[in-house]
Amino acid sequence: MQLLARCALVGLMLGLPAFAMAQGRPAGVTTAIVTTSNMAETVSVFGEVVAGRESAVAARVGGVAQDVPIRIGDLVEEGDVLARLDTELLEIELAQAEAQIAIAQAGISVSEARLDRAEKAFRRAETLRQNSTIAEAQLEERASDFAEARGAQQEALARIQASRNALEQARYRLDNAVVRAPFDAVVLDVATEVGQFITAGSQVATLIDTSALEIEANVPARYVSALRKDQPVTATTDIGDTVTLTLRAILPTEFAATRTRPVRFELQDTEATIAVGQTVTLGVPVSAPREVLVVPKDALVQAQGGWSVFVHEDGKAMPRTIEIGAALNNSFEVLSGLNEGDEVVVRGNERLRPGQDIAPSGPPQGAPTGAPSTGSNG
Repeated sequence: MQLLARCALVGLMLGLPAFAMAQGRPAGVTTAIVTTSNMAETVSVFGEVVAGRESAVAARVGGVAQDVPIRIGDLVEEGDVLARLDTELLEIELAQAEAQIAIAQAGISVSEARLDRAEKAFRRAETLRQNSTIAEAQLEERASDFAEARGAQQEALARIQASRNALEQARYRLDNAVVRAPFDAVVLDVATEVGQFITAGSQVATLIDTSALEIEANVPARYVSALRKDQPVTATTDIGDTVTLTLRAILPTEFAATRTRPVRFELQDTEATIAVGQTVTLGVPVSAPREVLVVPKDALVQAQGGWSVFVHEDGKAMPRTIEIGAALNNSFEVLSGLNEGDEVVVRGNERLRPGQDIAPSGPPQGAPTGAPSTGSNG
């Protein structure tokens, strides 16, 4: 028993140096640089996702639907077929219009020949009348024939123009027997089926352009003047997702009961998973932006009576009591206690002791790539 006890004591003594060395190793941490940022005071306003472009696509001509290749929820590109109409009657009308053109052109040839003969007869009659060879009545008859021939030619010209118009209408109806998507969109509704008769102007499908979604919010009128197109606005969905918006338009109307004005914001996040009708909460600026010093929220450590951070100074973690102001995304405004360029600990700060040796893993967040982690002397 005594031998076992002595062996255990020797083993404990041999292990002490290794334990002490482990206790003296620098703590691994992640750091970030204190920077300045533009900040504006905001007020929460409810908004709604609206469609910037939604269309009830209508048929331009009437006919029986022969093919409707779309379904609700389909993605379509500009020019894709939404519906095809039966074109048998339209093709007959086009052939008839082409035949009328040929008839009218033949009428032009006939009228020109008749006009040429009438004009020559009239000119000869004028010459003969000057020599008193023919009577005045014959001259008047030739003049009447000439005038009638000119009228017939004008009628033939008008007839061919009318035939051309009819041909263009027939081609228009035939070309528009296929209803196409006017823009890239998602099909929200299909209002026709195969075999159904469609009248000109009736709805075929409803499309919504999901790349043109907007947010509309009723902003208190007293805050509207603070809105600027170059100042981004953050919106939060009901499931906590955030999207970035920019001002597009302040509509020139005001709701007297609420003293608010409708404002439209454009989405900057084109991949955002939001839907028309969805409610979001906007942080609408109520003052002009100002430059403030900010510290990442992960650097904050709860201290007695306030907040503190650990600053990396010459390889050691030095505590610094700070006063914070408003929140800005994942950071807080620094009212006092830090300077721009200070290097603060943002990971591994929960168990640090004042003056403890630390070893940042990589360059500090917010520093240029490859920048050394030397710390600040505050």
